[in-house]
Amino acid sequence: MDTSALYALVSEEDPRHLRARQILAGLQDAREWLFTHDHVLVETVALAQARGGLEPVRRLRDEIFPVLTITWVDADLHGAALDATLRGSRDVSLVDHTSFELMRRRNIRRAFAFDDHFAREGFELEAPTP
Repeated sequence: MDTSALYALVSEEDPRHLRARQILAGLQDAREWLFTHDHVLVETVALAQARGGLEPVRRLRDEIFPVLTITWVDADLHGAALDATLRGSRDVSLVDHTSFELMRRRNIRRAFAFDDHFAREGFELEAPTP
């Protein structure tokens, strides 16, 4: 799960909010879809707090984070993602490169994301950008 999907889940102002909720409801039985890493959590909390205050952060903590399988980024994964960031373009974040690297290591091909960077990296999107 990417920040774009997590933020859409807790922000009623996000134009993708209802779509994100529908997708999550359909994925609740497939725990492998509810997978992310701690860098995404940090990025999502920062975004939610900056745009909406503490209430969307509370919803993340209380409603969304408990159903996620979270991988904590270690030094090896962080280093590989940072190297990829430095080889890439400036519009793809370290957080996204961390996701790409982790997904490749775990042979995960689909992402719950509204971010087309995943598609450009060869992943299928569960929530494609219209």
